[in-house]
Amino acid sequence: MTVAAQSNSIPSQSLSLDESIQMALTNNFAVQIARYNPRFSLYNLRAAYAGYDPLFSVSGQHDFSLSGGGLDPITKLPSPASTSDDNSFRSGITGGLLPWGTTYSVSGNIQETYGLTAGGPFDNTRGSVSTTLSQPLLKNLWIDGTRLNISVAKIGLTQSELGLRGQIMDNIHLVELAYYDLIAARENVKVQEQALQLADRLLAENKRRVEVGALAPLDEKQAASQVAARRADLQVAQAQLATAQNTLKALISDNYRELHGTDLDPSESLAAPLQILNLQDSWGKGMTLRPDLLQLKLDLEKQGVQLRYDKNQLFPQLDLFGTYGHSAGGTVVPEFSDGFDQLRQGNQPFYTYGARLSVPLSNVGQRNIYKASKLRLEQILLSLKQKEQGILTEIDNAVIAARTSHERVGSTREARLYAEAALEAEQKKLENGKSTSFVVLQLQRDLTAARSAEIGALADYNKSLADLAHSEGSTLERRNIDVNVK
Repeated sequence: MTVAAQSNSIPSQSLSLDESIQMALTNNFAVQIARYNPRFSLYNLRAAYAGYDPLFSVSGQHDFSLSGGGLDPITKLPSPASTSDDNSFRSGITGGLLPWGTTYSVSGNIQETYGLTAGGPFDNTRGSVSTTLSQPLLKNLWIDGTRLNISVAKIGLTQSELGLRGQIMDNIHLVELAYYDLIAARENVKVQEQALQLADRLLAENKRRVEVGALAPLDEKQAASQVAARRADLQVAQAQLATAQNTLKALISDNYRELHGTDLDPSESLAAPLQILNLQDSWGKGMTLRPDLLQLKLDLEKQGVQLRYDKNQLFPQLDLFGTYGHSAGGTVVPEFSDGFDQLRQGNQPFYTYGARLSVPLSNVGQRNIYKASKLRLEQILLSLKQKEQGILTEIDNAVIAARTSHERVGSTREARLYAEAALEAEQKKLENGKSTSFVVLQLQRDLTAARSAEIGALADYNKSLADLAHSEGSTLERRNIDVNVK
């Protein structure tokens, strides 16, 4: 890629198509924005695992109570009031385990109660340490809310990566079209400049013949009109070139002001290499490479996970549970420290086990949720088939367009050659007085139109190949671009 200064002091930047694409991959705003989506999805996936995060809790409190006191109704003697102070501390860790929805709880507590009663002072300490496990056997066994969120988030991450890939393909496709349009616009300016030169030359010749009386003044006026018309066509072509420049600049730059004053000069020319087109092969690519189709297939997979979850929620809640631990306490334990010693000794074990069954009597809500999930799955499947059919049709049309465009290249080239030969022969006849200026002017217009048509056909053929690759989803492979969207 080179940058040089033109004679009109406007800097010129020579640019190949590959260089344009690389600049777009780096600078294009749409691509930059789309690159954030996989990162968002990755954070969402990591957040989904929060359902298995251990939760630690700790608490401590002091309770006081005063009761009793007054006259004894039998002895008529005053009785002292009873006081009680209670210090307690509790802590625990709860969480879930993969892969079967097992939940666990590890907890410990210690409590000291002391005070004064009619029987005298008292001081009791007790505590325990235990572990509880709970295992679902029906509902939430093969999938629960946390595993659902994780599965959906994993699929979402893949979808966002495909979305980024699709955005990159879309922008490469737009750059290709803009690049070919820029080449065509620049070539068309040259055609219009040649047309203006031909018109100027004919006008000069007609003026000379009018001066010597060999030609009527009307012919001079016709030639002058042709010059004005060709100048107007050149101005339109120059405006189209400026627009094509701006379109490509917007695609490859994230600082339009900086590139605005630069003239982009495509280093490549329009060519029409024959490409073997195989509809079946193109269909196969479309079914395996199109990011939007792959995203829709993932929607089907995601809904399948949701349906699996909704079906599991129809089952009764049947859980096995078990608790094992050690306790300490009693009136022989007057201090917290002694209670901790008993817990460490582990000489007062306890355990429990059992099962819990919860059966919804109607389950109307969940049954209808499950039915709606089944309908949604069928709807997505139909949408997938519709998408596949649309891609097949799109590719078929793209193949037809590419073949037609290539045939047009040959036809327009022949038309241009015939127009050049016809104009050359008619100019010789005009010089020999055997033709008129009007006929020559008409042939000049025909030649200009033929040249423009050939350029348009060349551009359309190259654009049709880009369209076909985009319809197949093979844009990156066609341009030998390896995009890592991780």
